[in-house]
Amino acid sequence: MLAVALLAAGCGSGGGKGEGKTLVGAGSTLVAPLVAKWSFDYQRRAGVTVTYGAVGSGTGIAQLGSVDFAASDAPLTPDQASACKGCLQVPWALAATLVAYNVKGAPSRLRLSGRVLAGIYLGTVTQWNDPAIRRLNPGVQLPATAIAPVHRSDGSGDTYAFSDYLSKVSPVWKRTKGASTTIGFPAGAGARGNDGVAAYLGRNDGAIGYLGISYVFANHFDYALVQNAAGEFPVPGVPSIEAAARSVTSVPADNAISITNPPASAPGAYPISTFTYAIVPHSSPRASALSAFLTYAVTTGQRFGPPLEFAPLPAVVLDADRATIAKIG
Repeated sequence: MLAVALLAAGCGSGGGKGEGKTLVGAGSTLVAPLVAKWSFDYQRRAGVTVTYGAVGSGTGIAQLGSVDFAASDAPLTPDQASACKGCLQVPWALAATLVAYNVKGAPSRLRLSGRVLAGIYLGTVTQWNDPAIRRLNPGVQLPATAIAPVHRSDGSGDTYAFSDYLSKVSPVWKRTKGASTTIGFPAGAGARGNDGVAAYLGRNDGAIGYLGISYVFANHFDYALVQNAAGEFPVPGVPSIEAAARSVTSVPADNAISITNPPASAPGAYPISTFTYAIVPHSSPRASALSAFLTYAVTTGQRFGPPLEFAPLPAVVLDADRATIAKIG
């Protein structure tokens, strides 16, 4: 965090030598692999260096003002929007939060439902051979290993996506926890960032945690097939993320879009799919450079997404993005 803040201060936000040649951002760890690709390509194309600190969605938003843009996998809360004094949010990537696990003796791609996941994180489902898990996986031999859930300890868009899904499928979760970037989890251990969750999963038998899709695939973790509203268990990936995004037919004025647990009319949709946002000031002394980079990210830059399991933005969202970027002054 300090390094990002110092770099932002060193680059400056006003005029002078180097104006428009450097942009500094901070936030989401989920989108970090894609931003890294963008940064390399954009420097080559435009001669602009984009430096990004993967410090978590909540920290990134808090850093806005010291950095040129933040990135979050959750839309701004009313309090954040008020504190930000007219910030704009641009949905610039489309990905998914996966449920990964490390259980000796269990196969990959176990089927799990939202209510079972809620039970695990509420501390009421505590063993891998629990009857509720066995019913979803008939014929599968499951060990009696204790379930060790891990969650994000920092403000996280992955936590928002995960808890948003649970709030839609579990009345108990909705009533007691709700959807937020920070949840008071009654069970399990906390870890900072996707890297921290990945490290916990890798060293603990029985562990389960939610992670950005690219981190799960890069670490070759076993992951669950999560039940959607149609009762199906789609494999997470670009096709099932796109299927979830097709449920978006219009975009609200603030661009806040939830596509978790899409309707049963989308049987191929992965149910913990999520947009991730660039959060930018309405007025910026670096408006021209910022607008150009964001336009690149939502258009040309989208080609880097599929190899990292980010799906292309739907046309209706791209139209909203263009209109929002045009407001930066």
